[in-house]
Amino acid sequence: MKKRVLLVDDAVVVRKALSVAIDQDPDLEVAGTAVNGRVGLAKFISLKPDIVLLDVEMPEMNGIEAVRELRKIDSRVPIIMFSSVTEQCAAVTLEALSLGASDYVTKPSNIDMIATLEAISRELIPKVRALCRLPELRNSSTPELKASVRAPALPLPPRARLLAPVQVVAIGVSTGGPDALAHVLPALPKDFPVPVVIAQHMPPIFTSLLASRLTAKSNLPVQECVSGEPLTGGRIVIAPGDFHMVVNQENGVAMLRTHQGPKENFCRPSVDVLFRSIAAVYGARTLAVILTGMGQDGVKECDTLRRLGARIFVQDEATSVVWGMPGFVARAGLADKILPLDQIGYEIVRATNMQIAARSQA
Repeated sequence: MKKRVLLVDDAVVVRKALSVAIDQDPDLEVAGTAVNGRVGLAKFISLKPDIVLLDVEMPEMNGIEAVRELRKIDSRVPIIMFSSVTEQCAAVTLEALSLGASDYVTKPSNIDMIATLEAISRELIPKVRALCRLPELRNSSTPELKASVRAPALPLPPRARLLAPVQVVAIGVSTGGPDALAHVLPALPKDFPVPVVIAQHMPPIFTSLLASRLTAKSNLPVQECVSGEPLTGGRIVIAPGDFHMVVNQENGVAMLRTHQGPKENFCRPSVDVLFRSIAAVYGARTLAVILTGMGQDGVKECDTLRRLGARIFVQDEATSVVWGMPGFVARAGLADKILPLDQIGYEIVRATNMQIAARSQA
């Protein structure tokens, strides 16, 4: 049976574009539409859709209020926020994610219907499918895994090996990331000795606001990357939206750099780009962590890191909003540990404390 989508947006042009894009997918159909959150709540109760697309800015009841009320009715139904790329809308969208929204998509700025349809089909429909647990539609633009990391049916058991001390923690995350990071990062103590670098799939504006929100909840400062700064312990750095973040070894010092090179896995920032640079500088001294997210960004360079002797933790399926990125790594047999979200921060600290203990005994 087709997955049924409820569209809640006050703009008739947007509702029309969304309806056309959804109707073009063979596994989706529009269950109903609503002009604001209040009408949307009533239709949600009567229609019982599989997923809700919710505008941020609406009269009578806005997106934030609607998310709060929807979560009182149903704690599990996926909710995707539809947001404009402005600082105000970005802040409201991050608030909606903290209240239980599953993901978000930024509205196309182009008012041309054809361009709008293309953007919705490219950005929104894959997220709807992923959150509805529908298989990914294969096409010529979707890359295949290379044979070296093609996933077996079941995870392979971790191989016994000598582990090097952890000197950097690298995190890759996408769909469901803000909430996942808000669970993991506060577990790191204020004296956490190594740097943490994060590639979170997000557009501009969103990442700086996310860093501020995470800083308010964490023991360590969370900062958006500034190109040219040294990478030092006791801080958490997140890649800026629409920029790749890399770590380079320059005159014996690990330096952070950003650039706008080609997207990888349709992403910028890309987890693979960050992890590739981490592998070159830190190698076996890396702890790589893959959290919730759709797609397969990160699996290629997790394979590289594993071959170098690095440790790899991934979030488990039960606690992931979408088990795409962590699932690819787990099924490829690359993960040392597959962990529920509430244990990941503890395990990161534990792996780093093992390093401290080994160093103090030397």
